[in-house]
Amino acid sequence: MLGPDALYLKGIQVKWDRIDSNSYLRRIPAISTLEELHFSSPVTFFAGENGSGKSTLLEAIAVACGFNPEGGTLNYSFSTYDSHSELHNAVRPVRSFNKAKWGYFLRAESFYNVATAEEEYTRIQGIPQHYHEKSHGESFLSVIQRNFGKNGLYILDEPEAALSPQRQLTLLLEMEKCVKADSQFIIVTHSPILLGAPDAQILSFDDGEIHPIAYEDTQSYQITKMFINDRRQILRHLLDE
Repeated sequence: MLGPDALYLKGIQVKWDRIDSNSYLRRIPAISTLEELHFSSPVTFFAGENGSGKSTLLEAIAVACGFNPEGGTLNYSFSTYDSHSELHNAVRPVRSFNKAKWGYFLRAESFYNVATAEEEYTRIQGIPQHYHEKSHGESFLSVIQRNFGKNGLYILDEPEAALSPQRQLTLLLEMEKCVKADSQFIIVTHSPILLGAPDAQILSFDDGEIHPIAYEDTQSYQITKMFINDRRQILRHLLDE
C-alpha cells in the first residue's frame, strides 16, 4: 500500500492567472478559492451536493494528468463532444518520486463512448469484449475488472450511477485489491457504500470550500441512514408537503 509520500499524485496546485476573469469557474465557491489540494491516502473521495464542483475539478485533474476528457487510458485520443472546462489549463499535478505504470479515467456520463472505443481497440488488438452486448452495469464493471490492477492511478466520476448496491460492493473489493497492489484512486461519489472504503480520505465540497469530512458526517451517509431508519415518517412528511 502506498504511503502519503509515495502517492503517484500527491496533490494539485491551481494557477488562477490561466483562467479567464469572467469564467464561470470563478463562481463555483469550493473551486474559486482553491490554490492547492493535498492527497493523504491511496483512496480519496470528493463528496458534496450536485453543482458543488466535484466533477469539474476531477475532470480537470484527469486531463491535466494526460487522460482523455471522455475517459479511458492515457493512450485514448477520441472525442465525441468537447464539454470539459478550461480548468485543466490551470491545474498543475504535484507528483512524487513514484510513477504509476498504468492509469484509467472512468466516468459514468461518457461511458457509452469509452465502451465503444474499448470495443474498437480490442478488435484491432486483443480479444473483443462486446461491451454493448452487456447491460450498462455489467459492461461498466467489466471495464474496471479488465483495466484496473497494480501500480495504477485510477480516476472515477460517479461510478455508482452504473452499479447496483451489490456491484458497488464488488467495486469496493476490486479497489481494495488494487490499493494493496500499490494503486491510487480519486473518486467523485454520492454512494454511502463506496464512501465507506477503509482509511479513505473524504473531501467535502459543501459550505463553500473543500475540506476533510468524516464518513458519518457526509450527507450521503446521514440521509441514507435517516431514510432507512425512519422511511415511513420521512415519506409521510415529504408527501404531505
